[in-house]
Amino acid sequence: MATEGLVRAGLRAGDGAIDAFARRHRFHPLEALPWAAAIAAFGLFPSYLALGAQILATILFALSADLVLGYAGIVTLGHAAFFGTGAYTAGILAANGWGEPLSGLLAAAFVAALIGLASGFVVLRTTGLTLLMQTLVVATLLHEAANKASSITGGDDGLQGMEVWPIFGVFRFDLFGRTAYLYCLIVLFLCWWLARQIVHSPFGRSLTGIRENVLRMHAIGAPVMRRRLVIYTISAAFAGVAGALIAQTTQFVGLGVLGLERSGTVLIMLIIGGIGRLYGAFIGVPLYMIAQDRFSEVEPVYWYFWIGLLMVLVVVFARGGLLGLYDRLRR
Repeated sequence: MATEGLVRAGLRAGDGAIDAFARRHRFHPLEALPWAAAIAAFGLFPSYLALGAQILATILFALSADLVLGYAGIVTLGHAAFFGTGAYTAGILAANGWGEPLSGLLAAAFVAALIGLASGFVVLRTTGLTLLMQTLVVATLLHEAANKASSITGGDDGLQGMEVWPIFGVFRFDLFGRTAYLYCLIVLFLCWWLARQIVHSPFGRSLTGIRENVLRMHAIGAPVMRRRLVIYTISAAFAGVAGALIAQTTQFVGLGVLGLERSGTVLIMLIIGGIGRLYGAFIGVPLYMIAQDRFSEVEPVYWYFWIGLLMVLVVVFARGGLLGLYDRLRR
């Protein structure tokens, strides 16, 4: 009888854990706020839709970086390597007679994932400062390769002559950015939904365990290297899609898509919004890019000063980003 009681108690505890996991995975009404704001912005700010499309694509880029940094604890300074790979893949296709946008996105995701898988086999075997430098080296190598292959990529002059076809042969990219905005919004939503499924799955919870205590995850027999490599590859594919969106909506690709500045900027955006929360990108990216647009208009030369001041205020008063500040105020 005692054994039977223990079994029943164990089953009840297991059911409670399953219910708790299901509640955490369940959609919360606050999660609809970014999408409601994006839809409202389409109608309220018609003259800023081109900037809005770039913001949406950059949110996807920051979301991809959050998967490896915020959930798996992989610190990287070379995430632009995958962003630039996706941008050049879609751009080269469009400049050489294949401007179909959806297949361009898939090609960009595939090539960026291959680069992520190949580089991940090397860089993820290291930790700490060595890992940080290895990720930077990968981005630098791709930057120099793109510069060297100027006959294909355009080198310093950038890739020009892109011709992106209408989506489904119907929705043409217009000068006002309406099609580009909705296109980026739909792609971002699909990628966000997939990322949400990943981070709330048992695989995603194991990534959090790896971030918090990698030695304990090794001790319980978790395949740490394999899981880090999988999420690194998925993140690279998301970053490649983001790069392809920028290339297709602006119809230009330059060497800056592979630069250190882009990798560093996306980390700043995540710090502002909040790392490891899935929604930090939705706050940090619009805030940073809108502030950049306003500050550069008011102070064209020294606008970086105001961005730096904003970062200082966030670090001092909102540790954990603005989402961390919100959590503390709610508690």
